[in-house]
Amino acid sequence: MRSDRAGESLLSKRLALPIFASDALSSVAYATQEVLIILTLGGTAFLYLAPWIAAAVVVLLIVVVLSYRQVVHAYPSGGGDYEVAMKNHGQFAALVVASALLTDYVLTVAVSVSSGTDNIISAFPSLNQHRVLIAVALVALLAAANLRGLRESGKTFAVPTYLFAAGIMIMIGTGLLRQFFGTPIVAESAHYGIQADPGHVGLTGLALLFFALRAFASGTTALTGIEAVANGVPAFKPPKSRNAAITLALLGGLAAIMFAGVTALALLAHVRYVDPLHACDLIGFPDCATNPQRTVVAQLAAATFGGPDSLGFFYIQAATALVLVLAANTAFNGFPLLGSVLAQDRFLPRQLHTRGDKLVYSNGILLLAGFAALLIVAFQADVTRLIQLYIIGVFTSFSIGQWGMVRHWHRELRIERDPAARGRMRRSQIINTIGGSLTSIVLVIIVLTKFTHGAWLVIIAMPLIFLLMKAINRHYSNVARQLVPDADTRMLPSRVHAIVLTSKLHKPTLRALAFARATRPDELTALTVNVDDAETRSLQADWDRYDVPVPLTVLESPYREITRPVVDYVKAIRRNSPRELVVVFVPQYVVGHWWENVLHNQSALRLRARLQFQPGVMITTVPWQLESSVGRDDREGRRGPAPGDLRRGYTDEMLDGTPYG
Repeated sequence: MRSDRAGESLLSKRLALPIFASDALSSVAYATQEVLIILTLGGTAFLYLAPWIAAAVVVLLIVVVLSYRQVVHAYPSGGGDYEVAMKNHGQFAALVVASALLTDYVLTVAVSVSSGTDNIISAFPSLNQHRVLIAVALVALLAAANLRGLRESGKTFAVPTYLFAAGIMIMIGTGLLRQFFGTPIVAESAHYGIQADPGHVGLTGLALLFFALRAFASGTTALTGIEAVANGVPAFKPPKSRNAAITLALLGGLAAIMFAGVTALALLAHVRYVDPLHACDLIGFPDCATNPQRTVVAQLAAATFGGPDSLGFFYIQAATALVLVLAANTAFNGFPLLGSVLAQDRFLPRQLHTRGDKLVYSNGILLLAGFAALLIVAFQADVTRLIQLYIIGVFTSFSIGQWGMVRHWHRELRIERDPAARGRMRRSQIINTIGGSLTSIVLVIIVLTKFTHGAWLVIIAMPLIFLLMKAINRHYSNVARQLVPDADTRMLPSRVHAIVLTSKLHKPTLRALAFARATRPDELTALTVNVDDAETRSLQADWDRYDVPVPLTVLESPYREITRPVVDYVKAIRRNSPRELVVVFVPQYVVGHWWENVLHNQSALRLRARLQFQPGVMITTVPWQLESSVGRDDREGRRGPAPGDLRRGYTDEMLDGTPYG
């Protein structure tokens, strides 16, 4: 796609909702499940806490959605929490947010794809042994789809997201109606007993509070993905901020209803679900060591629509698996956009700022896919283990971003005089203050309750990413400082000394000599290194026989090293005349097949690698294309200079336009 067609890849609300909201919507497939995993550590005794935990998660979700609506209006350029932190807290806080978001995006892909794989296995349990392979293959498929372009990806992802939302809403409605009319749904695991963990029996007081907070922390996974809309505002069609805010409101409403509905159905159907690594804690679960548990959504679908062989069950499983896999698309849109912003600010490599031929940030997409696949392999596509790493980054960016918005409105209020505008700003500031307070409290809860369960990896990874970005920025700043023009760089060299590296008197050497003469240097030297007396004497004899009009200088090398004598020779010239420019012409074969390179010693590469570190030295590679590297038509008329051509004015003929080589 041409660069001037960038506007054609922008998204309408109809396409933006499934692209940016799929992560938050799909999290209902595992958020309730993660709450149950924690609560069932104490058997069934603590399931009474589930409604209260779900209510707290829904309240938090509504507050965060309202808070981010203020962000998309105030900062429509797409930096999201990173831009908010940079403009209101400074570079340090901005890089903390950036490291949190980058980590979050990678984990979004890993968690969503792994959960989607779980739902595929729930429908087809025989695939359990191929769990990791399926998950990695899905990441690769997602990367390929995104590399084809944002708009095309939106069309691909819209249908499954809408089918999933519709399916879950129908399942919730059907389940509640059956409960109302006296035919309640019963999960396949309802008759299982649960063996309580010895450390979670009879909890009271602070221990019970800590236990409930740990379950709440797991439930907050329902909030993941909300920030993607704020980070992706530039991808919306105009008016960008308004469309993003509407999409965010739709996201919040759907996610809250779906999460609350799934949790209510799970409790009404008496779903029993434990950590997959401890499936044998389910008393009565057959073949617990090898048989995978069906996910909570799978059990609810089977109970609602008539069993695991019903059409409704397969519909829900297909839609859930698809939307969970496609939820990773939120990260495939957010990560490259954030990477581009960070690269523009010189905190990540500049390659991440470059769009590919489909007007997408191809390098960011490939980088994200690689890290996500690595995590999936390392954690064996286990959602519960990956979840422990997930939400720290999310709430770190939430908290810093919301407090940044409070400072933003405080600054705006000092210069705004319109009463109506000031009223809107005060209302926004109150919303962001509440959001910042709640998300900060939740962040503390998550760190305290999840640290020993794997979250320490993220707490280590985020500072490492922070330090890496600082190092990259320091490098770019140093480079920029050193590249500022000064008087010395504008000064012309006093003389030009051309050196042609020579090993034998053959066509590549003669081409290099002809090119060197064409540049009209003040001094021209043919240089060879004596590593074999017989070969050197043969070269000198050929030089005299063909009467080459360029002096041949021989450097002695008793230890048969080529690179060091050449470098020392060039250094000596520069030392004697610091303002003299040395141009080194390096003849090099060009072969047509990779395996042919193995048959040559690559001495030219080593020489260039050493010479490029010498100030005041230019390296000019003079390629000689061997027959394997050119087409037949080029081969038939191919001719190089004969030794005598250098005396017969060959260089002048070449400069007049006569075909060469």
